[in-house]
Amino acid sequence: MTQNILSLALLALFLPMGFTLAAADSKDLIRRIEVLESEIERLKTERSDVDRKQAILTEEVRKVRDSIVLPEKKALKGAFGMGPAASKVYGLDQGLSIGGYGQAWYQALVEDKQTTDSNSFDFKRLILYAGYKFNDWIVLNSEIEFEHASTEDGGNGAGSVSVEFAQLDFFLRDAFNIRLGMLLMPVGFTNETHEPNFYHGNERPEVEIRIIPTTWRENGIGAFGQIGERLTYRAYAVTSMNGTRFDESGIRGGRQNGTRSLAEDISVVARLDYQASPNSMIGGSVYTGNQGQEKRVTLDAAGNSVEPDVDMTLFEVHAQYRKKGLELRALGAMSTIENAAELSAAHIATQVAAGAPLTGTEVVGERQKGFYLEAAYDFAPLLKMDADRYLALFHRFETLDTHHEAPFPFARDRGRITRIHTSGITYKPDPQVVLKLDHRAFERAEGQRADEINVGFGWVF
Repeated sequence: MTQNILSLALLALFLPMGFTLAAADSKDLIRRIEVLESEIERLKTERSDVDRKQAILTEEVRKVRDSIVLPEKKALKGAFGMGPAASKVYGLDQGLSIGGYGQAWYQALVEDKQTTDSNSFDFKRLILYAGYKFNDWIVLNSEIEFEHASTEDGGNGAGSVSVEFAQLDFFLRDAFNIRLGMLLMPVGFTNETHEPNFYHGNERPEVEIRIIPTTWRENGIGAFGQIGERLTYRAYAVTSMNGTRFDESGIRGGRQNGTRSLAEDISVVARLDYQASPNSMIGGSVYTGNQGQEKRVTLDAAGNSVEPDVDMTLFEVHAQYRKKGLELRALGAMSTIENAAELSAAHIATQVAAGAPLTGTEVVGERQKGFYLEAAYDFAPLLKMDADRYLALFHRFETLDTHHEAPFPFARDRGRITRIHTSGITYKPDPQVVLKLDHRAFERAEGQRADEINVGFGWVF
């Protein structure tokens, strides 16, 4: 119909100009017009197709450009004993991987606050993960840590820059692979997975700071792998700690952290984890060896000395259950130290020889122990929040004692018995960003420690 109207319009234009068209000529003209109209429609279709293809190509070019600066965002997942952000390099085909995390929090001291205590706001950690996958079976992974925002910290020296771990992994088969370098001890929950998005509370559990001296790393070599579908293991031989630096607060001071490590004595550490079901995991680890490092210690003012064998064994067991919004964790740890009496006498003799007063930390406990229980629930699904949001309430109860048994003839310091209740909120507006609020209440058998309110934030990438 449209075509006939167009044809008549053309005829109406031609006739006044003196043209007389025969019927045959009119039909021929109409056919030609129809051909031209068909050609116009074809060209329009082709143009539309060209525009569509051009839009597709433009979008692909944009994606390629963005991927150079902004890699594709993938869910972070731990692998081979490493934390989720520290595991990014294992997902590469080849080349460089960059990741990291950071955290800071404001701490207000409340009940039992002493006149010398102060509120503080600490940029606690800034971490860079750098990894490189040389090929499909050799991977370098490392972590560089900046603590307390400076190496000076106002002249107090509390800040530091450290290599947290640096290792080469050689992948041979599922059940047996080799790892060497500065290794994180595979003990507890947070020593290997210490990124702030993956534990509750601004501070790590106190049991995994005092009894398990997180973050704990030593130079060594070992193996790791998976046996069947449910059992994983890690087993390393590492430089022992420097046991002469143990004190009443525990073994934390004995960490060598890979810094010109004394290597006269070697210890072994091993861990097993069993995935009992998709929602539950149980496991344990043990660290054992001589921590003496053949160092002589002075026992008295007369200069008598001895080279003690500081045999130490630390073991821990842990379990975890997660289903829907419910999260449960439990961990218990204990260490025993032989020749603690000789170490204690040496600490006292050193203070006396230097004319310094005794500090109350000289007596090394023969046994240290602690445990914690933790429960959390993610309310985000119940509140109809976006699928990638997370909002959990949690409570953790801890008890620890770094002086559970004292060596004869020294007395046990009951002031080292501490119980901690930590309650709070963990909110993730994005899986890689976390906001935290918690209250820590301390109960000590003797003496006091101020309770805390902590408000902080962190991230991983």
